[in-house]
Amino acid sequence: MKNWLNIFYLKKVTFKQIVFLSLIFVFLVLLNINFIVLANTASLKDKKIRDLVYEFGDINYDNAEYYNLSLKSDFSLFDARSANLKKFIRKYYPESPLYDLSDKIVEISDKYGLDYRLLVAIAMQESNLCKRIPVDSHNCWGWGIYGDTVTRFSSYEEGLETVARGLKLNYVDKGYNTIYSIMRKYNPSSNGSWGNAVLKFFLVLENL
Repeated sequence: MKNWLNIFYLKKVTFKQIVFLSLIFVFLVLLNINFIVLANTASLKDKKIRDLVYEFGDINYDNAEYYNLSLKSDFSLFDARSANLKKFIRKYYPESPLYDLSDKIVEISDKYGLDYRLLVAIAMQESNLCKRIPVDSHNCWGWGIYGDTVTRFSSYEEGLETVARGLKLNYVDKGYNTIYSIMRKYNPSSNGSWGNAVLKFFLVLENL
């Protein structure tokens, strides 16, 4: 203790220096607390998503009425939904051609009375947001792709319009209005993983 005191006095630390060092210490403590809070917040958000996925998981496909896809989302502002899609796409695949089509996705979803997240969630599951698609197909949704058959669109806009209209007429209007009921027709060979993944992306979009 005496040695430390001797060093303290020998260095002639001024009051201003003490105050400065104290402020740095307080700043570092607060910064550390902030990092801990942010980490815990992210962890809780991830846990919430996982819990919801398990809750509406593949135990019973008919229990996913939580998402009735014939109903529009709770978002009332067009721009809010578009911004949410952009945030999601920027997070997972910022080079996706769907990024610049976010407004169009919301517009088409409203046109056919679909939840605005459906087209993007399916695209995420089928092609990682158009990252893995047949050459020159503009088909991010695995729509009409089986065996050697590949459905091609002239543009992503045409793809969005065709898939949305098909989901409305051939799925929702015929009673396939939840993620898991759509899965049974869209990807009948799935053991539930397709529905779980699409639902997960719905929940991620909801919790951004």
